[in-house]
Amino acid sequence: MNTMKALRFDVYGAPSVLSLTDLTVPDPDPAQVLVQVQASAINPSDVKNVAGAFHASLPRVPGRDYAGVVTAGSDVWKGKKVWGTGPGFGVVRDGAHAQYVLVPIDGLSEKPSRLSMVEAATIGVPYLAAWLSLVEKGNVQSGETILVTGACGAVGRAASQIARWKGAKVIGADVTESPSDADQFIVATPKDLAAQVKSLTRQAGVELVLDCVGGPMFEPSLNSLRRGGRQVAITSVGKRRVELDLIDFYHEEKHLIGADTMKLTAGEIARIMDELREGFDQGHLKPSPTVTWPLSRGAEAYAAVESRASPHKQVLLPQQGEMQG
Repeated sequence: MNTMKALRFDVYGAPSVLSLTDLTVPDPDPAQVLVQVQASAINPSDVKNVAGAFHASLPRVPGRDYAGVVTAGSDVWKGKKVWGTGPGFGVVRDGAHAQYVLVPIDGLSEKPSRLSMVEAATIGVPYLAAWLSLVEKGNVQSGETILVTGACGAVGRAASQIARWKGAKVIGADVTESPSDADQFIVATPKDLAAQVKSLTRQAGVELVLDCVGGPMFEPSLNSLRRGGRQVAITSVGKRRVELDLIDFYHEEKHLIGADTMKLTAGEIARIMDELREGFDQGHLKPSPTVTWPLSRGAEAYAAVESRASPHKQVLLPQQGEMQG
């Protein structure tokens, strides 16, 4: 019986509830392949999942994003380097914070040749969220000006890159001055966000907002839109309930749109990852800097993500030996 190392949680809680466990290497069914995980990033949603936010069935191996090599389950895919995420990973099925993970065949996408395994492992959730929000839900157009709140975070940086690739101009906003990929950057609070955005757009406002913060930034983001503008919501930090002036909202003919990567099917994920591969191979998109950890220090790596102390992506390396690019 082949075994593998995996991070697992048996109860909800802080990162300290994670433990390194020996599990049986799973066998793929006819609709799956087995991927040897070379690298797997930790997202804030993984930390929330371990804390119980998504009511994952227990015990569970967390981890949504991966880069690795197909080792079994399909003669067509065997030996190919793949990247991405999987539907329900870490919630209703075991995820990628392990040495092996089962992936639906229709969810596979080949890794960009220009990215290392570590870099490729950081792309899934942040870039899926940004693409889903801007391209598929927000219908971003060349020549538009968009606002990205939380612009220095992983999703915010991905969104800025994608928007610029599609020909839009990006105003990035965050609470502190940090590196971003926006054309213009503002340090903004809920009190002054709309005023600053209006001053940069000749009082017109932006055509599209991707609000990566929510909570207290929700209504100021909405007030930063021009007439007929669209706002995409993907999270809400601090509080779930928000306010808006409904009369102004409908007089200004604004649009509010929700986007949730958890609802994507395996096929939808693969399609978007294939679109993103083109952006990385052509140099339009660039991965974030990383910090790597062995799987045995997974709980520490989770704690680093929870603390938000570093702008770098925290990446687990489940395999022993030298990483392959």
